[in-house]
Amino acid sequence: MRFYLLTLGCPKNVVDSEAMSMLLRGQGHVPVAAPADADLLIVNTCGFLAVAREEALAELRQLAAEKRPGQLLIAAGCLPQRDGEEIIRQVPEVDGLLGTRRWMEIGTLVAELQAHRNRRQGGCPALLGDPAVRPPMVRPRPPASGGSAYLKISDGCDASCAFCTIPAIKGPLRSRPLEALVAEARALAASGAQEIILIGQDTTAYGRDLGLRDGLPQLVEAILAAVPELRWLRLMYAYPGRVSERLIEVMASDPRICHYLDLPLQHAHPDTLRRMRRPANV
Repeated sequence: MRFYLLTLGCPKNVVDSEAMSMLLRGQGHVPVAAPADADLLIVNTCGFLAVAREEALAELRQLAAEKRPGQLLIAAGCLPQRDGEEIIRQVPEVDGLLGTRRWMEIGTLVAELQAHRNRRQGGCPALLGDPAVRPPMVRPRPPASGGSAYLKISDGCDASCAFCTIPAIKGPLRSRPLEALVAEARALAASGAQEIILIGQDTTAYGRDLGLRDGLPQLVEAILAAVPELRWLRLMYAYPGRVSERLIEVMASDPRICHYLDLPLQHAHPDTLRRMRRPANV
């Protein structure tokens, strides 16, 4: 099949879309640049903010309105994980749903849809929630383009902030093994990446679910040692309360680490932070 894949939202979705695309290519499917040329339409949605949900539904409606007989439309990512029933209610032309924790099963969903093209009486196939098996250690990635590449080190979040739906959408923290990340960083550099950007819901929480204490500095040191040709290593989505002295020391020890941290600073008043269920130490 020819497939068209539209990615909405954050860099973490970009990485998931790249992996889905590589899986589909490995199964013989061919990517195309225009929806009109595709047999399969996939929208990897964002569902975090109201404006993002509205954008995702608008894109799905547009593709559904132009859908020709035989074309299949899949809503993937955060929005179906958060509210798949709402998608089907507003865009009944959607043929399948794929949640954030099941991206690696895109081929399974496509095969099911291919086998039941006229299956409307059976409802809309949906792969949501947690997978039956742990996600693969290695993510299929395309060659780096533009000299920069994202490296997704974890997914999910264990924080219980009052305003945030990420744990409900992404589930609890799931860190990828250090060895797998080092291997992926080495492969990205070999394919042309001069800069690697570490991303996750909270990169400074990396490894806590694996029993690591202060795991991010360990990961950074391992990547820099394994990929000496790397020009820049950039850290995103850092949580202020988990920026340790060791992390600062590691950042200061190697000029290849970009000397800034992307921090979510949401308020300065401790009472507001407590209501948000964020750290409020003063």
